[in-house]
Amino acid sequence: MNPTGMLSEEKNKRILVICPHPVGYVPGQRLKFEQYFRTWQAAGYEVNVSSFMSEQMQQTVYLKGHFLAKINGTLGGYIRRFKDLFRVKKYDIVYVFLWVTPLGPPFFEYMLRRLASKIVYDIDDLIYMKSTSPANKFIKILKSDSKVNFLMKNADHILVSTDKLMHYAQQFNANISLIPATVDIKKYPYPADRKTSETVVLGWSGSHTTSKYLHLLDNVLKKLSEKYLIGIEVMGDKNFDIDGLPVKLIEWTAATEVQSLQQFDIGLHPLPDEEWIYGKSGGKLVQYMAAGLPMVASALGPNVKVIKEGYNGFLAASDEEWMEKLSLLIENKALRKQMGEHSRQFAEEHYSVEANSVKYLSVFNNL
Repeated sequence: MNPTGMLSEEKNKRILVICPHPVGYVPGQRLKFEQYFRTWQAAGYEVNVSSFMSEQMQQTVYLKGHFLAKINGTLGGYIRRFKDLFRVKKYDIVYVFLWVTPLGPPFFEYMLRRLASKIVYDIDDLIYMKSTSPANKFIKILKSDSKVNFLMKNADHILVSTDKLMHYAQQFNANISLIPATVDIKKYPYPADRKTSETVVLGWSGSHTTSKYLHLLDNVLKKLSEKYLIGIEVMGDKNFDIDGLPVKLIEWTAATEVQSLQQFDIGLHPLPDEEWIYGKSGGKLVQYMAAGLPMVASALGPNVKVIKEGYNGFLAASDEEWMEKLSLLIENKALRKQMGEHSRQFAEEHYSVEANSVKYLSVFNNL
């Protein structure tokens, strides 16, 4: 892939991005490095992308069954990585996101290190815990934390998105930068053209693998629906439901994502107190802020960094606090508007591409 844009006449260095997914499919890539391609190229870097998964495999990898398609897709990914080894010497920087290959010992990672001039390793999940999607649990026994540890030890620079990952990486490498999930703020028109209905919409955005966290609020949402005129909208899981409660399901597409988010009145982000979530950088909250939404989120993990209590949202540690703080926002339209304005401003200042592009370029230019 060669993103369009002006190349600097002073230098024309080449970056090969090694990543799991095709461009444009998953939030982990979209909210991290993908949206910076134009910025990198404008600064004089040619960018090419090699994803392990083909677009065909991406369509089936998180579905139950489809074993033959998954096997064929995995073999295809390893063939692509084998071919990559023959071209890495042509690049000034190899940018690895999460892993080079998903299974087994770090053979391809070792070969990449032998052949690549410089390696930047970007990690935004606690993948060394060997988590898998529900549709692919059998893969867990084939995963190894040795890939992550090898890349951290041998990368020229590591990019992390949370303090938890920073702490883990420091045992392997001293060259580390923290860059959170960010948004291209220009893609979020502000102020948004919102609906005028009296119904207050409580919205959640994610995927079928994370929608289970929204069920932490089942009782809260049922009680709120008895007390107020509210709507519940869920984007990204076409099969989500709460027993006895109407839920509007919104299909996620890249073309409609922003417009759908901007129809929410309040953004929800419940999380369980599990180690896995401490590797997340709050990408969902960043999108809520860019859309100009007040937020209510679990008082733990990345949420504590993103939400400033009473400024751009609220943190809740119990069902009672969820009820109290959501009720306050539901009842007070002026407060929702004020917090939404603060959210937008906070995103522009701390979580926008414009505010963070210099961090990436500083890493590249100093390798």
